[in-house]
Amino acid sequence: MLETLSARLKEARRVTVLTGAGVSAASGVPTFRGAGGLWRSFRAEDLATPEAFARDPALVWEWYEWRRATIASCQPNAAHDVLAQWTRDSKTCTVITQNVDDLHIRAGTQRLVRLHGSIWELSCWNRCGTLPWRDERVPLPAQPATCPGCGGLARPGVVWFGESLSPADLNAASTACTCDVFIAAGTSAIVYPAAGLLQQAKMRGAFTAEINVDATPASSLVDMAVKDAAEVVFPQLAEALPRLW
Repeated sequence: MLETLSARLKEARRVTVLTGAGVSAASGVPTFRGAGGLWRSFRAEDLATPEAFARDPALVWEWYEWRRATIASCQPNAAHDVLAQWTRDSKTCTVITQNVDDLHIRAGTQRLVRLHGSIWELSCWNRCGTLPWRDERVPLPAQPATCPGCGGLARPGVVWFGESLSPADLNAASTACTCDVFIAAGTSAIVYPAAGLLQQAKMRGAFTAEINVDATPASSLVDMAVKDAAEVVFPQLAEALPRLW
């Protein structure tokens, strides 16, 4: 089966890969959904919302501090490394991620489209005009975190449930759907608008593939579904490719 995907990649001039939580799972990053997806007695959907932050910012920040500390001890895995190399070798390879851990960046990925932002960036909850900033300290000195501009509350620089994605990121992701091969890796493909990217690529004539350890709603929609872990499959694909596009 991988021979077919490898052949498609060899012939492709533009390749796009959409990654989800499953790609970072092998690095030890807990997932929202699945066995490792819970924190205390809360669901991610109960904490990652503007309403939850307005109601109890200390609780939400406690969760994010736990996540930041967990991610800080994680390292990019083989899937991150291969994708980073592909983007360094070819300007026509684009990685779009739903992940906020920035492991793609730590691996050296170029031109990364981060649909849901970064857990390492913060912004002012009061929108005082202070530009978003990056702070990788663990833990942060103030609990909950504060804005250096106005002294009010700061929030994680991520897209919460119910919030709109950045128009610039959406445009970049949509543009990348015009490709020869589109791979969805480690994502359940059920959250929009990311879920619609696969459909866009297919409508534009791309060969579509899914790489996931479990079947997902996208499995029946793609041209090829590879039931295996991303950190296993991508090195095999890289080994089969003599050079990139």
